[in-house]
Amino acid sequence: MKKSIFKRVFGLIMACVLVGLFRYTPVSEWATTPNNIRILEGHSTLLSLGLPMNATVTTSNSNVAMVHGSRTESAIAFNLKQPLQIDSLMQGDADVQVKLFGFLPLKSVHVSVVPEIKVIPGGQSIGVKIKSAGIMVVGYNLLKDQDRSVSPGEAAHIKIGDVITRIDGRKVQSLEYASSLINKAGREKRTLEVTVLRSKSETNLYVTPLWDKETESYRIGLYIRDTAAGVGTLTFYAPNQHVFGALGHVISDMDTGQPITVREGEMIRSSVTSIDKGISGQPGEKHGIMLDEAKILGMITKNSDFGVFGKMMKLPDNAYIKEPMPIALAEQVKEGPAKILTVVEGQKVEEYSIEIVNVLRQKYPATKSMVIKVTDPRLIEKTGGIIQGMSGSPIIQNGKVVGAVTHVFVNDPTQGYGVFIEWMLNEAGIATKTAQLNHLKAA
Repeated sequence: MKKSIFKRVFGLIMACVLVGLFRYTPVSEWATTPNNIRILEGHSTLLSLGLPMNATVTTSNSNVAMVHGSRTESAIAFNLKQPLQIDSLMQGDADVQVKLFGFLPLKSVHVSVVPEIKVIPGGQSIGVKIKSAGIMVVGYNLLKDQDRSVSPGEAAHIKIGDVITRIDGRKVQSLEYASSLINKAGREKRTLEVTVLRSKSETNLYVTPLWDKETESYRIGLYIRDTAAGVGTLTFYAPNQHVFGALGHVISDMDTGQPITVREGEMIRSSVTSIDKGISGQPGEKHGIMLDEAKILGMITKNSDFGVFGKMMKLPDNAYIKEPMPIALAEQVKEGPAKILTVVEGQKVEEYSIEIVNVLRQKYPATKSMVIKVTDPRLIEKTGGIIQGMSGSPIIQNGKVVGAVTHVFVNDPTQGYGVFIEWMLNEAGIATKTAQLNHLKAA
């Protein structure tokens, strides 16, 4: 009985000691130091172990990573009260090991040096025009069939949001071509085979066209659309790869809310004509017009959750920053002051102050990477904070492009979300060499 009580008391004491240790700042810093880090080639990082003791530090490859200013793989004596500086020298991998008394392992950190990536931040107001890969069903239209009204498409179980990709086995990419195939089947008094894309899988459905007296043509009772257009903000231009990213979020059909799969698209210049100021409960909005539509800035090839992407051969004339800047990897983004670039009048790109309030450490790419707050009184006066059309505005922190504005908080227009620039670069085809490997390790 006494032995049992002793074990319980001893266990309770040990638990208290462990909790106390991990609440002790130096031990807490050591415990939270990552086991895997990435550094851009030519850049440095600091590791704060924070322990009040001396140790030795070694690197397995001094050609890749230099530890505490030494290009040797020999052990270096070091006081762990001070941050440990790791300088990247060339792309590759190295293991940095910290040992007590020269032999007792205390911490091992795997360092991956990845290619330095530089982009030119945007901020310009742009017009976007895209044609979908197929035609999207956005509503039903009732046709007269003797004494009743009916939509043949609805009766055939074609749903709003479906994308018609083929009719009778033929690809359809325009309303005109779809109409010609429907009329041909109607004249021949036969049923059409319609292939629709729904939830990323294709389904074949069968529908019989009806004669519509009002239009004097055969129809299947569907409202359909094959194009979308709007204004937004350019996020970045990568001059070495000649690619761009914009918007920071997917373009969806205005009626169905379904993402649009791009067949082809264009990015052109745009000018902001007016602002609807945002207030609590009602997001504001930029109003703009497209300019010189014959002069194409870039070709859009992809529409994803992270924005629109494509090819662009040169930087637009009204750039606020004209030289490439380094990007920050996802784990390098910090809470604190930052800037955004955006347009609130005409085509003039301006810089405004914000605060990165919270950084969400994401194992996998997601659009809501950080919470941001507009702190610049000029922008609050003009717009109330973050407004529609501002999505894609680049976020700059400590001389690096770290992300883009994506969403606004409906109940507080001064706050919203941003996405890491790294996730947008991945979508544009610019990926750091070990990004996927690190995500797998983190899982």
